Amino acid sequence: MSHRKQFLRASKPDAASAEDFVLAALTTDLQGWALFLDIDGTLLDLAATPDAVVVPPSLPANLDALSKKLGGALALVTGRDLGYAEQLFSPFLFPIAGLHGAERRDADGRVHKAADTSEFEQLKADLVADTANWPGVLIEDKGAAVAAHYRLAPDKKLQLEPLIERALIRAGPNWTIQHGKMVIEIRPARADKGDAVEAFLAQPPFAGRRAIAVGDDVTDEAMFRTVNRLGGYSIRVGPPSPASEAVGTVPSAEALRGIIAALVP
Repeated sequence: MSHRKQFLRASKPDAASAEDFVLAALTTDLQGWALFLDIDGTLLDLAATPDAVVVPPSLPANLDALSKKLGGALALVTGRDLGYAEQLFSPFLFPIAGLHGAERRDADGRVHKAADTSEFEQLKADLVADTANWPGVLIEDKGAAVAAHYRLAPDKKLQLEPLIERALIRAGPNWTIQHGKMVIEIRPARADKGDAVEAFLAQPPFAGRRAIAVGDDVTDEAMFRTVNRLGGYSIRVGPPSPASEAVGTVPSAEALRGIIAALVP
């Protein structure tokens, strides 16, 4: 039985086995694998607010070096909007799927943007006004999406949920609700992270490769399901969870950054 099949037969490998698998796969078969990485909680440690995340100084260059080793078959798949995600790892540019797959920049530089409307702009402004007196609640404008963060006010979840549900009715059928870690979001409904991975895999330099996908949140489960279905390997950052589709785990974003550093000169 191959090394890869041994890992895929295990329903929930431990952190060490997932690390061993990635190191082996991306060292011995660089042309056979593509790597898809979430950002918040996966590459970067979670922060109290979206703008408070810290990008370790060595990480952008390490990602660039790993991307080059993989022939460019490395992409970021995030709930962040495309522009913000690009800024995080400047001056390096990677293929990126933003807004959970609703917008994308391909490896050849082509950009697919989600459409915003004047009605949605007003909806976002109204959410800011409606939560102005809710300390700890932050409304994040993502262009064609909007997120309500309550990490600093977890008691506000029960008030936020009906507010966001009413806003979704206003937004219409082209948007949907996405739940995450201490965040409720209204995002374009036309795509998810799994769709984004499939779109990348249909294009060079990803085409013909198997996928390794790494994420930490319920928003990454669509990516895990897609990668598993296509014969790849899915990894959850954090403790093993029976509710997750991920095949393997690594304990933390710091541990993942260590794996990336070990793969580059």
